[in-house]
Amino acid sequence: MAKNEQKEKAIEETLWDSANKLRGSVEPAEYKHVVLGLIFLKFASDKFEERRKKLIAEGKGKYVEMADFYNMSNVFFLNETSRWTYIIQQSKQSDIALKIDTALHNIEKNNKALKGALPDNYFSRLGLDITKLSSLLDTINDIDTLKNKAQDIVGRVYEYFLSKFVLAEGKGKGEFYTPKSIVNLIAELIEPYKGIIYDPACGSGGMFVQSVKFIESHHGNKKEVSIYGQEYTNTTYKLAKMNLAIRDIAGNLGEKAADTFSDDRHKDLKADFIMANPPFNQKDWRAEDELTDDPRWQGYDVPPRSNANYDWILNMVSKLSENGVAGFILANGALSGGGDEYKIRRKLIENNLVEAILVLPQDMFYTTNISVTLWILNKNKKAQTRIIGDETRNYRERECEVLFMDLRQTGEPFEKKFIQFNAQQIHDIAATYHAWQTAEIKNIPEYCYSASFDEIAKKDFSLVPSKYIEFVNRDENIDFDEKMQSLQHEFADLLRAEEQSKGDLLTVFKELGYKIDL
Repeated sequence: MAKNEQKEKAIEETLWDSANKLRGSVEPAEYKHVVLGLIFLKFASDKFEERRKKLIAEGKGKYVEMADFYNMSNVFFLNETSRWTYIIQQSKQSDIALKIDTALHNIEKNNKALKGALPDNYFSRLGLDITKLSSLLDTINDIDTLKNKAQDIVGRVYEYFLSKFVLAEGKGKGEFYTPKSIVNLIAELIEPYKGIIYDPACGSGGMFVQSVKFIESHHGNKKEVSIYGQEYTNTTYKLAKMNLAIRDIAGNLGEKAADTFSDDRHKDLKADFIMANPPFNQKDWRAEDELTDDPRWQGYDVPPRSNANYDWILNMVSKLSENGVAGFILANGALSGGGDEYKIRRKLIENNLVEAILVLPQDMFYTTNISVTLWILNKNKKAQTRIIGDETRNYRERECEVLFMDLRQTGEPFEKKFIQFNAQQIHDIAATYHAWQTAEIKNIPEYCYSASFDEIAKKDFSLVPSKYIEFVNRDENIDFDEKMQSLQHEFADLLRAEEQSKGDLLTVFKELGYKIDL
């Protein structure tokens, strides 16, 4: 590992240790809002000071207190009491929590892009121990957020903290975070180079961040994508807006946090790419007579109240453009079963929307150890030529085919008990999928199988990969008769050995003058 990477890792760990010092003053579930709010404040201040120095160097010192000269460079304008230097000067004062709240409020008020993004009167309400808060401020003060822009130090700290917070909060919490290797895999599969990207359950915005990283790593232009999302939980909605802001990603997450089902903030949206990890197996997601005639279900049965999996699917289907592609995660239970879910699943297959089903390993998520499934839906599976990045790709006709992949034996361990995909594995999985899109590929036992519509219909429209992918029976080449004959010989040898042992034992006792019947 490079020396500077080791230092950045130490910064992340130091921050985590500092956050742990808040224990007793604040619940662990609140750590993320405390630390990430302060990280954002430090980052925004560093960007502001960098821009301010540049204006002075250019002889434009008279403009350094004018917001427009910051906004034109995608830098947030901060008044004097919102700057990190002021916060640090006041960090030992008894009213520092109020000063932080005021700083965040003023930053949001002076920058329209941050409307609804920053904590509102948050630090004052928590009643933090002043000494511990001051210590945390000192730790964050040591971070130069702009030192190595290529390394995205703040982004790495942000991701590290989100994952650590999920681990700390345990099961039933942390639904806002999707493991990065899964997000990377989805991005490599659906290739969101340009167009509209939508996430109906965007959590802290990880799908958007990795989409932009995908574009940049493939020498694309992030300005050629538009970000749309929705998040139900208000505090997570704010995390997402901050997450996008620190990376200079413009996004439309709606004017407020809202339920995607009952208050769709993007009703007329048609997206080129959808990436999502919606909550698994939500129950009672609507009232008995609610949303029964919603236009999102048009052409399909109404999703059952007992489980929202197919509501999420149909919401995404309704948002896809004519060439749109969706990659999303669902619990394995959605792959089969009867009732209304069966009817919807069958219709999706009949409408040639399902392109690929990939079953993932267990222990990839921090909040559940179950194996889950990655679905790929595609509105256009016809033969066509398209420009993907800097490549011209000739797709074949695959309207009546679905690719199944079993990735349960793929992955590597991390954080002691979790599994993730490494970069090579992600590349290989995506390569298989893209090869299948452009040419017929060989079915590989225990890995992949291209199933026809007729095959799926014969399986009663089940999408369980193991029903199609060949299982290698490593015992099938054994000659049964020969094996039984061998076992019989071994058993006979054991009986003879036992009889010999009995005889030897009787001889010993007889020589000792004992009469023993065995």
